Amino acid sequence: MSDFKMPALGADMEAGTLVEWLVRPGDRVKSGDVVAVVETQKGAIEVEIFQQGVVSNILVPVGERVPVGTVLAQIDGARGAAPPPSIEPAIAALKPAPLRPIVAAPSSRLKITPAARRRATALSLDPTMIVKGTGVEGSIRLADVETYASGAKLAQRPAKKGLDLSQMRQAIAAAMSHSKREIPHYYLTEMVDLHAASTWIEQYNAEKSPVERILPAVLFLKAAALALREQPQLNGAYENGAFTPASDVHVGWAIALRGGGLIAPAIRDTDRKSLAELMAAMRDLVERARRGNLRSSELTSPTITVTSVGDRGAESVTGIIYPPQVAIVGFGRAVARPWVVDGRIESCPLVTVSLAADHRVTDGHVGGLYLAAVARLLQEPEKL
Repeated sequence: MSDFKMPALGADMEAGTLVEWLVRPGDRVKSGDVVAVVETQKGAIEVEIFQQGVVSNILVPVGERVPVGTVLAQIDGARGAAPPPSIEPAIAALKPAPLRPIVAAPSSRLKITPAARRRATALSLDPTMIVKGTGVEGSIRLADVETYASGAKLAQRPAKKGLDLSQMRQAIAAAMSHSKREIPHYYLTEMVDLHAASTWIEQYNAEKSPVERILPAVLFLKAAALALREQPQLNGAYENGAFTPASDVHVGWAIALRGGGLIAPAIRDTDRKSLAELMAAMRDLVERARRGNLRSSELTSPTITVTSVGDRGAESVTGIIYPPQVAIVGFGRAVARPWVVDGRIESCPLVTVSLAADHRVTDGHVGGLYLAAVARLLQEPEKL
């Protein structure tokens, strides 16, 4: 028997509200399955499980807010074993996180079409509040969600609280205050010539359809990820007084949310993806982040953060490290400036690349080598 607990979906999360269970007792689960939806200060997050077995007990009901680390459900590891009728022995054995009273199992898993679920998420609606769907065996269809949203058939239940931007702002402020208080930052910048990168992107996109074209930010992301192979001390986490380097590069890509707020989900194995794959991953993440449809692993796995503020007009950015990470890389807006090329002054597109890093792990020498690697990689975009 193992416990499935409320995960910490970031340094700024202390508690979450269980919005929806996607499994019920008796269901078999495997690592990577999405089993619940949790509402945090940064929106509704699909929570994956990284265990394999059979759901034996669900311990927290829908709608309840519980601290990080609370046991939400129990997983019986005995393959094919029937769920035990009681969890009393397990309750006595669990310390320190207290187990909660057993919640009556839902009579059936919510039947809802994928399109209806996506639409409900986009509208910040709880689909369980729709009394009865009009699909097969009462399943909820897209039309049911639209009807519910219009208020024609409101269920006699209170509306679920949506994303609270003021709470998100408080959470960001708390995390950034903690970072500035605890992490001894140092900052470096490097001006990088983008002539080669701009020329290469123009030629690449000329042969592609609009949906296949890539943005300069993709080159920035790939260069930032590849440079970590040369300076791995910037890729990892500082926890309990020690730095643990990450074995892979999972870059957290900073995304501004509509209406305010910021979130940085991970693009896993960033350094091993092609530019086309990274472009697709970025589009997907931005769409799902703004729709409130991210997964828990995407919020817990970043090993470094990259932010690009060029599309919002700023020439440079001085980032604040998101703990327990130890570095954040920033790219500003590309601008045309006089630049010396082969002894001649030319007008060149330039971008300011910044690095904020943790002095407990590295110093300016390592940071400087890292920025030099990013600059060098951007001079050969065809190799990214």
